[in-house]
Amino acid sequence: MASTTIPTAQDPTRYDYSSSTGSPERNVQDELENDFFQQSANDSSTSIVDDGKETEDEDLKQFEDMKVSPTAYLPPELLFAIFGRLASPQDLQSCVFVCKSWARCAVELLWIRPYISKFKSLESLAKTIQMEQPSFPYASLIKRLNLTTLTETLNDGTVLALAACNRLERLTLTNCAQVTDTSIMRVLENNPKLLALDLSGLIDVTDLSMNVIAHNCKRLQGLNITECKKTTDASMVAVAAHCTHLKRLKLNECDQITNESVMAFTKYCPNLLELDLHKVNKITNQAVLDIFWKLSHLRELRLGHCDLLTDAAFTGIPNRPYESLRILDLTNCDKLTDDSVEHIVEIAPRLRNLVLAKCRLITDRAVTAITKLTKNLHYLHLGHCTQLTDQAIAQLIRSCNRIRYIDLACCQRLTDRSITQLATLPKLRRIGLVKCSNITDRSLMALVHSSRSHPCALERVHLSYCTNLTVD
Repeated sequence: MASTTIPTAQDPTRYDYSSSTGSPERNVQDELENDFFQQSANDSSTSIVDDGKETEDEDLKQFEDMKVSPTAYLPPELLFAIFGRLASPQDLQSCVFVCKSWARCAVELLWIRPYISKFKSLESLAKTIQMEQPSFPYASLIKRLNLTTLTETLNDGTVLALAACNRLERLTLTNCAQVTDTSIMRVLENNPKLLALDLSGLIDVTDLSMNVIAHNCKRLQGLNITECKKTTDASMVAVAAHCTHLKRLKLNECDQITNESVMAFTKYCPNLLELDLHKVNKITNQAVLDIFWKLSHLRELRLGHCDLLTDAAFTGIPNRPYESLRILDLTNCDKLTDDSVEHIVEIAPRLRNLVLAKCRLITDRAVTAITKLTKNLHYLHLGHCTQLTDQAIAQLIRSCNRIRYIDLACCQRLTDRSITQLATLPKLRRIGLVKCSNITDRSLMALVHSSRSHPCALERVHLSYCTNLTVD
C-alpha cells in the first residue's frame, strides 16, 4: 500500500487535512469559471427571435466540449461517505487516479488505518512517511495503527520511525516485547490527540513512558498496560490526575500497583466504564469500596485473583442500584461467601456476565440469589464451586432461561438431574463439565437431543475427566 505511486499534486497548499471529515479548501473562482451556468456573460440577453434554436445548440455544444462530470461538484463530505462504502483498498486506489478531489479523499481513507501484516510493509510505510516532499502528507493521515502482527520483529528502531506521525488516535502494540521507553516516549510526545493506547505485554515499559502519557496525552480515553510490571503508583497517580477523560483502563498483572493508584483513578476519572484489575493482588477492600462509591456508571469490573478481598469489600457497598454494571469477574477471590453474592445481585440487578470460579466458599444460597437476575443473565462461571448441588441448578434453570454459557467444572456433587435440566435452556451455546464425575451417558444424550420446539444450539461441550461416560 505504501509503495503505491500517487500523482503529485501541483498545488499542495490548497489541500487541508485538518480532519477526516473536514472540507479541503477549494478555489471558488475556479469552480465559477467551470460552471456551465456561469458561461454566458449576460444571461438576460438570450434571443427570442427565430435564431433561438441555433443559440441553444451552440450552448449545448459548448457544454459538451467542457466535459465536466457532475461528480466534480460533489463536496468532500459526500465523497468521503461514498468512498467509505467501497469494499476493497484496490477500489480506493483506483479512485486516486481519477482527479485531484477524488485523490485527496481516497488517499485519506487509504491511509487512515494502514494494514500492516509483514515487516516489509512496515519498512515501506516508514520510508514513505519520512519522505521530504511527499505527494500527500502521509504521516498526518494515519490515525490508527495496529502492529500486533509484528510481535517477533518490532523493535525500538522501527517504532522510532513512526514518531513522524502526529495525528495518531489509536496505537496498538500488544505483546511487542522488544519495544521499550526509548521509542514509546518519542511517539507519545508527538501525538497529543491519542485516544486509545494498548501497551499490553511490553514488559520493559516503565514510569518514564507513563509520565509522558500523563503530561502529553490528556485526551486519552482508553489505556491498556497489562503486564507492564515496571509501572508503579508514582506514574499511575499522575496519569489519573491528567487523563481525566479515561473510560477504559486495564492494569492487569501490574503487581506494583496498590490502592493508591486505584483510588486516584476513581477520584479523577469519574467517567470510567471498564476497569480491569486482574491479578493486581495488592489491592484491598478499601479500593473496591472506593470504586463503587465513586464510579456509578461502571459497566465492567474485573477483580480476578485479588486474593486480599473479603466480604467486607462488597457487603459495604452503598444500597443503591448500579444499573449499568453488566460484567463482574471475581475469579479466585476465595474469601468471598454467599453474603457477598447476595448483596452484589441486590445492587446490580442487570448483571449479564458473572464469574465466581474458584470461590469455593459459596453454596446453594448464592445460586438462589443469582436467580434474581432472571433473563438478564447470559454468562455464568461457577467452576470449582464444589458445594453446589442439583437443587441449586434446578432453581437457576427455572429463573434464568437465557443463559448462553455456563461452566460447572469440578462441581462433583452434580448429577444427571442437573445436566438434563440444563439441556432445556433454549439459548445454551457452551457448557463446561470438566471433572463432573457423577454424570453419565444420560446427560450427554439430553444435551444433544433436539426437537422442533428446542433445536440443539450447542457449539461446545467440555467433558474432560467425566469418567462415567462411555465410548458408545
